[in-house]
Amino acid sequence: MSNILNVKWTIIPTNTPQPWIACSGCGGPRPFKCSDKLRLNANGRRLDAWLIYKCTGCGKTWNRTLFERRNVRDIDPATLEALQGNDPNWIRGHAFDVGTLGRLVKRIDVFADCGIGKSVARDIEGWDVLHIGLSVPFTASPRLDRMLANELGLSRSRLQALHEASALRIEPDRKQALKRPARDGSRIVLDLPDAAERLSIGERAAGRSKAS
Repeated sequence: MSNILNVKWTIIPTNTPQPWIACSGCGGPRPFKCSDKLRLNANGRRLDAWLIYKCTGCGKTWNRTLFERRNVRDIDPATLEALQGNDPNWIRGHAFDVGTLGRLVKRIDVFADCGIGKSVARDIEGWDVLHIGLSVPFTASPRLDRMLANELGLSRSRLQALHEASALRIEPDRKQALKRPARDGSRIVLDLPDAAERLSIGERAAGRSKAS
């Protein structure tokens, strides 16, 4: 049975998606950046909540409606606490919700830059198979082949060749999986015959060697 080195990557995009809004200050559509701030308005037992965006050109604000006239009793305690405390994780969850945002605007700029947190489940000497589990908490994520190439020090053509030879597998597999965004809960399996290449890639995957 193969010795498996299990590592986990948590992928956090650096920049939130930017919707394009008609800006009265600039005189036309401009990208708006999430300010990571909420605006709340209470009217008796009813609550309104907005996520505040700012024009990247002039700084004018756009209030994205999260909900209106919601009875406080119908808001779960965790959400209410997040709203009142301007919880950054709760805010980022909504800022990265491209599906909902796309129903409000026609154009959204999504950025591939991301930070990757790496951890090793258990160090194993003499391992010969590498498993990379992906945690993608936000919908905006980089294309898988570009991320793997950058983090593992491989060219995209080399990744494609490994995939075609079944030395690189993606679970669950999808058509053109390498060219799609990284997906939460998926796993990359690398079974490389060359020991030197395997060791180099394993060190990078575990975060013990910086990608160049």
